[in-house]
Amino acid sequence: MELQLALDLVDIAGAKDIINEVADYIDIVEIGTPVVINEGLRAVKEVKQAFPSLRVLADLKIMDAGGYEVMKASEAGADIITVLGVSDDSTIRGAVKEAKKQNTKVMVDMINVKNIEERAKEIDQMDVDYICVHSGYDHQAAGISSFEDLLKIKRVVSHAKTAIAGGIKLATLPQVIDAGPDLVIVGGGITSAQDNKRAVAAEMKQLVSQA
Repeated sequence: MELQLALDLVDIAGAKDIINEVADYIDIVEIGTPVVINEGLRAVKEVKQAFPSLRVLADLKIMDAGGYEVMKASEAGADIITVLGVSDDSTIRGAVKEAKKQNTKVMVDMINVKNIEERAKEIDQMDVDYICVHSGYDHQAAGISSFEDLLKIKRVVSHAKTAIAGGIKLATLPQVIDAGPDLVIVGGGITSAQDNKRAVAAEMKQLVSQA
């Protein structure tokens, strides 16, 4: 089981500052959609150059032109690129085909997928690398958790690795770990720790590594 740090509400300099604090305790750093919107793929490139030992995920949430967008993110240094599970199958397949050419990986984000178990089963046959259940900011504000969705996809996914994102904190991490995802994605649970980011990340990494 691995730990991914999600960075959403920062600029490039701010992202580097946070990563510097916690790099020893994370496996993957995510350049979130807001950062890409504000800074472009330059953010991916600069973070990858600054932290070459970390895998970098570009959270593009691709909905169309999967092959092209995966190509551009890969060229910027992304190791993993996200595609939306509500996308057309051809978009997902195109993303996977290009990722194989680029030696990068595809994560399918299941945010807002209605029949999540059925769709996860379909996507699992498309040779994607990760399937991620995700309660976004708006879901979290409404009290919606992705934990139940993780249990659903774990029943049907047999090829891809599973991941969970959205509102995970140190207090809720043990429950998430018990469900057995391959990847745990944490944003505010680390970044909002203010002066204690490194200690929180270290404790989370210890728990994840023991699973």
